[in-house]
Amino acid sequence: MFGKRLLSGIALLILAVGFIYMGGLPLLLITAVISLIGQFELYRALGIEHKGLAIIGYTATAVYYVLVYCGGIYYMATVIVVTLIILMSAYVITFPEYRTEEVTAAFFGMCYVPVMLSYLYLTRMLPNGQYFVWLILLSSWGSDTLAYCSGMLLGRHKMAPKLSPKKSVEGAVGGVLGAMLLGAIFGYVVNSGLFSAEISLFTCAAACGVGALIAMIGDLAASAIKRNHDIKDYGNLIPGHGGVLDRFDSMLFTAPAVYFAVSIFEQMI
Repeated sequence: MFGKRLLSGIALLILAVGFIYMGGLPLLLITAVISLIGQFELYRALGIEHKGLAIIGYTATAVYYVLVYCGGIYYMATVIVVTLIILMSAYVITFPEYRTEEVTAAFFGMCYVPVMLSYLYLTRMLPNGQYFVWLILLSSWGSDTLAYCSGMLLGRHKMAPKLSPKKSVEGAVGGVLGAMLLGAIFGYVVNSGLFSAEISLFTCAAACGVGALIAMIGDLAASAIKRNHDIKDYGNLIPGHGGVLDRFDSMLFTAPAVYFAVSIFEQMI
């Protein structure tokens, strides 16, 4: 089991590095595909994956990514509002076919997965985004590994015993501090002359710290949804890891956190 998890994790990392390095349309397309798969997994957990409301959600995601590619962040609010209007229209026209909870689930699924994950592409498109985008991986997967190591060595106080009994306060602190260190090291390497760019070490370290802190919320939120609906994993697409949401749950929160952190800190400097 460990070997399968390790191999699939390495393969996933290689694919992520390749698409993030390419950026542009390839990154947008793979992000859209991952979003749709994750959206389906969430809809399945909520019991609406094959209903008409889900079709509206999938369609909204496809339109959303097309508009993000065409106009970046400017069309995001419009798509979200229009999607809600269409869902509510379907709710009213077909009443009482759907329950209020199903409409809420369809709208939540569109915002929770596709919109949040799209910030991976949006961060890549920022000035110096070809460097800052790696902070998402460092503060998501990097902090997760460091938090695990810190928790194993120092963990004494449970952080969220009902949601994730193995997570500790010490592990969380180690993950955040470790992510900040990784960000600073990354910034130093970029500024060392190996790349034709100079980026702020403060921005890298601070954005990684913010991302790692928010990543814990994303991880626990995904666990809460699974516990509420009595499922162990969202799927089995990734051997040893579960579904897309099981692997990208923290990144859903880390991507927008890093995007806004970088945008704010770069304006401050």
